[in-house]
Amino acid sequence: MLNHRGVSTRKIAAAVGIAQGRLYDYMNGKSRVERLAIFEQIADAFHIPGHLLGLARRHWEPRDHAPRATSSVSLAPLIDSVEEDDVAAVDAFRHADRATGGGRLYSAVVTHLREHVAPRLVDLSGGQAFAAAAALTEMAGWMAHDSGRDRVAQAHFARALPLARASGDTALTANIAASSSHLALQAGDSAAAVHWAQTGLDAASEGPRVPTLIARLHAMQARALAAAGQHSAAERALDQARLTLRDAPVKVAHPWVSPFDAAALASESAEALRDMGRLREAVEYARQAVDLREAGRARSLALSRIALAGLHVQCGDLDAALLVGEELLTATAPTLGSVRVMQQLQSLGAQFEPNRSHPPVREFLMRLTAERRARMLLLADILTPQGGHPV
Repeated sequence: MLNHRGVSTRKIAAAVGIAQGRLYDYMNGKSRVERLAIFEQIADAFHIPGHLLGLARRHWEPRDHAPRATSSVSLAPLIDSVEEDDVAAVDAFRHADRATGGGRLYSAVVTHLREHVAPRLVDLSGGQAFAAAAALTEMAGWMAHDSGRDRVAQAHFARALPLARASGDTALTANIAASSSHLALQAGDSAAAVHWAQTGLDAASEGPRVPTLIARLHAMQARALAAAGQHSAAERALDQARLTLRDAPVKVAHPWVSPFDAAALASESAEALRDMGRLREAVEYARQAVDLREAGRARSLALSRIALAGLHVQCGDLDAALLVGEELLTATAPTLGSVRVMQQLQSLGAQFEPNRSHPPVREFLMRLTAERRARMLLLADILTPQGGHPV
């Protein structure tokens, strides 16, 4: 496209800051462009509007006349326009992750990104490849998190965000911000979690409305505010999440956005209420999360049962805690490839430990220890440092 405008390869190479020989390699398919900055430099050097190269609006484009990729269109055409192969890949990885955990899927997602998505980022036909790359990079981040590698997960989320912005898909951008908020909470950084939740809400307001995504963002905002000790604001955010999800049309969905349903909201509500010290209410929501969760969501069910058992312990209801603990150990397959579940099992054991003198608790702890040892053997390949870098 650029050569048809009469722009020499020498001028293009000089504008981008690469050797002319390297540019020929890119044009002939011998090398792949792996840096978004190259496209940005081309756009800025020759004043090509960002949307023509799958980028966000450039700083020099007039704001009043800048094309909006999603703000003036309905959600249905946006979904219809995505390529089926990319959506099918995201769905396949998403379903497998729910059932088996992300530990052993991480390498498969990274390989798919490198071999099937990254090469298409040099095709200047639109934002589809950037959206697929952003969605899969975010998914790789979640799988890294599930493998206990939060620094790698953070790097994936950081890389996914500019890809989402380049695609022009504001809902995808907001979804990645929600994931970043979750990861910040796991790291104990409530201020960053609040920031990311608000960033996501701001992005979600700029495009087609995806109610389930907005509900998720309000729920993450509530959790972050509760962790920061801002209980009144957290309660308001929880109320907003419930109202938004309650009024959400059943059929409105988005191919790149993580599903968020009543079970997920109940789980997030339980976490927020626990941090606000409202343990009895937290127990009720944690029980809802277990009851509402689909049987195929093995990891979510395991994490919800762990949370419920821990809340019962905090309330002093040992019999109820042991009952949930037995359900947990019986129902959770030992082959579930989730380091995060194993870590939470260890934390649950620590919560029970002060009551070890109680015979049923002592027996449960012995069984829990045996289960954890078996899981460590089965997850040895995941627990071993792999030293991988994000795509």
